[in-house]
Amino acid sequence: MPRPDFSEITSGEEFNRWYWLKEELVEICKQAQISYVGRKFELRDRIIFMLDNPEKSAPPVQKKKPRSRFNWAKAQLSLQTKLTDNVSFGPNFRNFMKSQIGPKFSCHSDFMDWVKSNPGKTLEEAILIWHELEDRKKNPNFKRTIAKNNMLAQYVRDFLKDNKKKTLKDALYFWNLKKQRPTETGYIVYEKADKELS
Repeated sequence: MPRPDFSEITSGEEFNRWYWLKEELVEICKQAQISYVGRKFELRDRIIFMLDNPEKSAPPVQKKKPRSRFNWAKAQLSLQTKLTDNVSFGPNFRNFMKSQIGPKFSCHSDFMDWVKSNPGKTLEEAILIWHELEDRKKNPNFKRTIAKNNMLAQYVRDFLKDNKKKTLKDALYFWNLKKQRPTETGYIVYEKADKELS
C-alpha cells in the first residue's frame, strides 16, 4: 500500500501513520499557509492539528527569546567565559575549544546538549565535561543515547545488532522499504519481520 498524496489525507490519525521527510512537512505547511518554522515533530503536530481542526487556527508558535546578547561569534573567549542561553557553536567557539583540547575536539550532540542546558557554567567546566563524555567511549559497552526523533539512526543500530552479518547498506535498504509503509504511531522501528519486506 503506497503512501497516499497529502491531498487525499483527511485526518491527523491517517497522516501520522506515514513517514514524512522534513522538507515534505515544510512544503505542506507552506501550502497550508501555516508556520513552517520548527523541528520536524513540531511541524507534524501542526499539520495534524490543522487536519483535525479545519475551522480553527493553529496555536501560535511559542519561540523563547534568549535573554543574553553575548556575541559568541566575535567575543574573545576565555576559560572563565560563562555559557549563555544564546550560545553558538560556530567557528569562534570551536576554535577556542580546539585551542584548549586539541584537534581531536568535536562538537557532538551530547556535548552541545550539556552546553545548552547549563547557562552560567564556564567554558572551563564545559571542557571538563567534554573529557568526561569522551571517556565514556573507552567502555566497550557504551552506546550513545539516540534522540527519539532520530528514527533512522535507531533503526540502523537495532537492525545491525540483530543482523551481525549485514551491513549499513542492508540496513538502509530495509529502512527505505519500511518507511513507505504505514505505522500505528508514526514511528518507524526495526522488527525482525522487516527482513521479509523485500
